[in-house]
Amino acid sequence: MREFIVEADGGSRGNPGPAGYGSVVLDAATGETLVEAAEYIGVATNNVAEYRGLLAGLRAAHELDPSARVRVRMDSKLVVEQMSGRWKIKHPDMKPLAAVAARVFPPDQVTYEWIPREQNKHADRLANEAMDAGKRGEQWSPSASTAELETAAERTAVAEPAAADVPKAEADVRAATAVASPGWAPADLGAPATFVLLRHGETPLTPQKRFSGSSGTNPSLSDVGREQAERAGAALARRGTIQAIVASPLARTRETAGIVARHLGLEVTVEDEIRETDFGAWEGLTFAEVRERYPDDLNTWLADPHAQPSGGGESFAATATRIAAARDKLVAAYAGRTVLLVSHVTPIKTFVQLALGAPPEALFRMELSAAALSAVAYYADGNASVRLFNDTSHLR
Repeated sequence: MREFIVEADGGSRGNPGPAGYGSVVLDAATGETLVEAAEYIGVATNNVAEYRGLLAGLRAAHELDPSARVRVRMDSKLVVEQMSGRWKIKHPDMKPLAAVAARVFPPDQVTYEWIPREQNKHADRLANEAMDAGKRGEQWSPSASTAELETAAERTAVAEPAAADVPKAEADVRAATAVASPGWAPADLGAPATFVLLRHGETPLTPQKRFSGSSGTNPSLSDVGREQAERAGAALARRGTIQAIVASPLARTRETAGIVARHLGLEVTVEDEIRETDFGAWEGLTFAEVRERYPDDLNTWLADPHAQPSGGGESFAATATRIAAARDKLVAAYAGRTVLLVSHVTPIKTFVQLALGAPPEALFRMELSAAALSAVAYYADGNASVRLFNDTSHLR
């Protein structure tokens, strides 16, 4: 099943006043612009113009493929909440528009997502082009539109970027495409639940390579870690694929998730089961210190996934059982959607190990950097596909 993203906006210069809308249909897998639509609609309110933009975008997507799944992204909280059924529609001019929009696709094929205004620039530019055309006594013409070019330029540069910035932007596009592409799964399975896995940024313990699990001092991010989280948030905003954020309850993951959430305009949900392993008496120690103090326990732990760290910590086998349960719960909750999981080294490696069907010792053969991105897609038939691992291009 194909998946489209519809971005729509509307504006009124006077509210009510001369108004227009803009909408764009994107291929969710590649980010390619498939259709642009815009129109000057005369005197109307902002909200009516926004609804007109939504309706035009849905109709354009329907013409492309009436069986497609559609993700509507708008910076109008009102329209998103009303079309999601959480807010009542009281205005007499908006009720009929909302009713028509709701009938374009079956309700189970459409989801609505609020995005910050800066992430809706393509549709906003189209709406302004339509209003400018109306001011000249004309209608908007796609042949004269520069909205897509201007928006694309902003996505790959910020205020005349240095040449070195361009590969990073291209990497973001490649990574987003890789995460969203359908892979080898049959087309009739529908869109997978895609977990984009972000390790938290550095804490004071990270560069010292100390064990830092779920029962230690629960450190917050360092200044370096906060900068890493900012860079990750900016990169994910450029990609534009994240629909929800879930974080481990520990301070470093919640802080990382909060920074990213500000870039994406999303709320953070906390999931206890994706917390880091409990390293028992090894918490806060370096590997060398553990080898010196607990050599036999360490050797056993390295050889047996069921062995616990000294002092009654959590084995890798127990962690894997916990992560598998969290995976199943989250796959069901976010079926067909892309969710950011902000977690830790062991849980993220375990997600990847389980997806690959690799033995437990594979955990020792993966390098996962602070604030690195990985991705796994989960299909309806139970299969998984690892799409990305330890990507740190956004940090350079």
